[in-house]
Amino acid sequence: MAIDEGGLARRLWFKFRDDSVFSLYTPFFVGLASATLHSETTFRHFISQDLHFLKAFVHAYELAEDCADDEDDKNGLRDLRKRAVGRLQIHDTFVREWGFEFPNEDISKDIATTKYTDFLLATASGKIEGERSVLDKIATPFEKTKVAAYTLAALAPCMRLYAFISTEIQGIISPDQDSTHIYKSWIENYSSQVFEEIALQNEDMLDKLSVSLTGEELEIIQKLYHQAMKLQVDFIAAQPISDKQSVVPLSRVHDFSKRHLTILCDFDLACTAFDSAAILAEIAIITAPKADMDGSDQTQLARMPSADLRSTWDVLSTQYTEQFEQCVESIVASERVEEFDYERLCSALEQLAEFERKANERVVQSGVLKGLNVEDIKRAGQSLILQDGCRSFFQKIVKNENLKTDVHVLSYCWCNDLIVSAFSSGDLNVLNVHSNELVYQESVTTGEIVKKMESPMEKLQVFNDVLIDRRSEGNKHLTVYIGGSVGDLLCLLEADIGIVVGSSSSLRRLGDHFGVSFVPLFSGLVKRQRELADQDCASNWWKPLSGVLYTVSSWAEIQAFILGT
Repeated sequence: MAIDEGGLARRLWFKFRDDSVFSLYTPFFVGLASATLHSETTFRHFISQDLHFLKAFVHAYELAEDCADDEDDKNGLRDLRKRAVGRLQIHDTFVREWGFEFPNEDISKDIATTKYTDFLLATASGKIEGERSVLDKIATPFEKTKVAAYTLAALAPCMRLYAFISTEIQGIISPDQDSTHIYKSWIENYSSQVFEEIALQNEDMLDKLSVSLTGEELEIIQKLYHQAMKLQVDFIAAQPISDKQSVVPLSRVHDFSKRHLTILCDFDLACTAFDSAAILAEIAIITAPKADMDGSDQTQLARMPSADLRSTWDVLSTQYTEQFEQCVESIVASERVEEFDYERLCSALEQLAEFERKANERVVQSGVLKGLNVEDIKRAGQSLILQDGCRSFFQKIVKNENLKTDVHVLSYCWCNDLIVSAFSSGDLNVLNVHSNELVYQESVTTGEIVKKMESPMEKLQVFNDVLIDRRSEGNKHLTVYIGGSVGDLLCLLEADIGIVVGSSSSLRRLGDHFGVSFVPLFSGLVKRQRELADQDCASNWWKPLSGVLYTVSSWAEIQAFILGT
């Protein structure tokens, strides 16, 4: 995206970009992208509300121009106002093109539209929620500039949001659909270079007007930007979808009063930002000097000095990485299959299983995991950094009273206590953890590992055991598996919905070699929506597709798909 790397607008967009994902995954935009949205009801309503937004934009730019002190700023805001007037004229052209007829009298605003337009015009008038009227505190014309900056903070995310959404949709429309897509003109309009220039011009103006603001005033800018984004998301989510059932969000598509949702997830680099093996090694290295200096080794298991621990771990880590890559290379050196071949994939993963077992045995024999105190491990787990949105997703899942859900974490991690501690806050102690375990002697590790899960096949066995328990209860169930490593491949393929999070090149290479298809989740949902509309049947819309996995770049996508806004 062509935004100045250091600009305030760019930083705010990326800070609150999760909200844009929630907008993209709404029933409205999945329906629009799939060309299944009912034009005479839902889209007509959306277009009618757009008039109110454009009129509010024109007025807001006019008020911002009055507040600007610099002549260049006034000219820039005047140009933005003229562009908004021009978009009103284009809007009329589109309305005629789609064959809509609006009554001569004013079209009523819906609640979500009113909330945003009232917020925007109040901001442009210097009335900030939670603050005294800004204009009452201004002593000089120069200080009025901050009102113009506040107004742009309430405008800029709207332009960027629609540029983002339309570009995402444009990117998944196939050439054979391009000429026949009912919403082609809307998509092309908002993904055009002209609209991108409008979005950039708003962001550049926000950056320029904010240069002289204080830290407190910049906090207000951030608050207004986020509030504007959330109000836009609320507006999009509020669009009436009554013509056909949508495929999103999952929690509202299925009747979970009669169906159980089981979510299973890997831990390392799926939930975490760092590999747990390295974290355990670091605990050992950091705590080792204490034992060396205070003589406590007399009552504890003998430990290596910290320098020896670090060098030993470096050797183990390098050896693991090199041999893993060699193992993958030897597998993909075989002939690539043309169609998905589950049996050959399983045979190949046996090689990796043997590699993992030998690697774990080397760790045990090295003694690097000897002498760790369980309390140190738990403290490290509690301070563990999870991927953005991961904790929030699980918190919302377990607190959702409308869902019958259980959540299981399946991991090669050597230490169950580390995982349990990582999820101990935020009411997440209800998660079921399945992993290997360290052996303790009076709360101190002996260096041994209780090996319960060392291979993709053993992970799949745990997966199946969980489902057997669920099936024994007699309920219909739906399974979602979230993973990001080679060890997750079989579970991802076995689940009703397999979601790949992260960017493991090894997982992609192996999967691709054996015919696994990796489909971006949004485009996969759009395709499902079209299929649902064609079948005119929603009884079993999510029929698992053999060898197909869905990819996401963030946990926000997972939350948007399963739970919605």
